[in-house]
Amino acid sequence: MIRVLVVDSHPIVLKGIELFLNSRPDIHVVGTLGSSVEIFDFVRNKDVDVIVSEIDLPELNGITAIRAIKKEYKSINALMFSNQPEEVYAVSVLKAGASGYLHKSATTDQLEDAIRTVHKGDISLSPKMDKNLRYEDTRNTKNRLFKKLSSRELEVLKLLTIGRKNKEISEELNINEKTVSTYKSRLFKKLNVSNIVELINQAKHQNLTP
Repeated sequence: MIRVLVVDSHPIVLKGIELFLNSRPDIHVVGTLGSSVEIFDFVRNKDVDVIVSEIDLPELNGITAIRAIKKEYKSINALMFSNQPEEVYAVSVLKAGASGYLHKSATTDQLEDAIRTVHKGDISLSPKMDKNLRYEDTRNTKNRLFKKLSSRELEVLKLLTIGRKNKEISEELNINEKTVSTYKSRLFKKLNVSNIVELINQAKHQNLTP
């Protein structure tokens, strides 16, 4: 039995998904929630195999919630089910720890297939997005990201990865702290991260530093 938790701010969407999934002999909706902050208490008290969640949720967006959930409950797989464009959000969803993304224009059969896929631990994306990501993976990631960065950005990145603070970087590179902050903002954008920890992890993972 696949135990599914559905999270969406629209009651009619929750009810529709619940009715459909419960009609499948080996899938059971163990709960429906209207906001992502409720997920944390729910998974502490109920066994859940798959979370099907919208991205746009009150209080805390679905991606942030799933990222936090996956850190504590690695056995729970997540499928983001949203109206947001897949080409924009798919990579962020996977980085957050979700196993798939499905647009709300999908059919009920596609939803069922996606749930079964992520439950097995596989990645579920549209054929087009899956092809694009696989193609990108076969290219030289280091060269692709490396070319996005200027020589000064690479210098700042290297110093950040070895633990230098803004003031220390400004002194070492003979630039002011405000300029260091500007370079950090550019690095966040170019490497698609939102904080310094993610930036450092991305740099080390992709072997971007000289």
